[in-house]
Amino acid sequence: MRRRSIRLVTPVCLAAVAVLTALAGLTGCGKQGSPPAKGPRSDDLPTYQVMRDFALPASRTWSAAHRRGKVVVGVKDDQPYLGERDPATGTYSGFDIEIARMMAASLGFGADRIQYKPIASANRETALSNGQIDYYVGTYTINDLRKKQVGFAGPYYMAGQGLLVRKDEKDINGPQDLDGKKVCSAAGSTPIQRIEKDYPDATPVTYDTYSVCVDNLLTYQVDAVTTDDSILLGYAAKAPDEMKVVGKPFSKEPYGIGLAKGDTALRNALDDAIETHVRNGDWKKAYQATLGLSGVPAPAPPPVDRY
Repeated sequence: MRRRSIRLVTPVCLAAVAVLTALAGLTGCGKQGSPPAKGPRSDDLPTYQVMRDFALPASRTWSAAHRRGKVVVGVKDDQPYLGERDPATGTYSGFDIEIARMMAASLGFGADRIQYKPIASANRETALSNGQIDYYVGTYTINDLRKKQVGFAGPYYMAGQGLLVRKDEKDINGPQDLDGKKVCSAAGSTPIQRIEKDYPDATPVTYDTYSVCVDNLLTYQVDAVTTDDSILLGYAAKAPDEMKVVGKPFSKEPYGIGLAKGDTALRNALDDAIETHVRNGDWKKAYQATLGLSGVPAPAPPPVDRY
């Protein structure tokens, strides 16, 4: 079942405007594409020690960044508490942005020497291969097909398909409870395909963006939203009194840092950086200041896969 996004004008929707306005990225019933204005408090975010004497001449990518005096990082700009851009200030924030800052610090670049460049998911491999960006941090799942085109450091986070429901929902505690329920996700996405295949008694509802799904969840048009739990945690962090993530993840999505294929020196340096920031507590602090605002405690970071 596929439904197109429409502008909702029901009384229920109008009553929900106050709630939706408070949610960055959900600034009107059924309205798509509104950039989130709310983000983690800057004074709650950790700072990272910049490696002043760092050098990696064996990496062409690092050498080019060193010559230009800044590192260019591909990111997402529309994922709450993961990678989002404040339209008023142009500031980027979220867990993935913190990972990007950690990596830059370990490579010798302070926060003032980072240029964030939003890259659509479909263009990530091209941007890395063409040198448009030095590395990419943005819910980028490591898989064998992508490894044929680009390199990966990490993983730095193990995501999995999850379920977002209203805070007062009592009947849905996992995918086993979806019979007869309307479950929303992005059209053509892997999560909705998994629901259709593995949970055929659920009613799939699809839109072009997850923000519309969340909009319709809050206005009781659907019963649950499904995608990577990291993305859902970001929405829950926006309105922890209105929504929650339930159950355990029912897939595995290892998030990695994308880089140019063949740049082994940079990949090893980023792997080292991930392990360092996990050991010294930076990783956990970054999670607590971003996705942790959803109320879900920090998970154990996955082991780095040095391939």
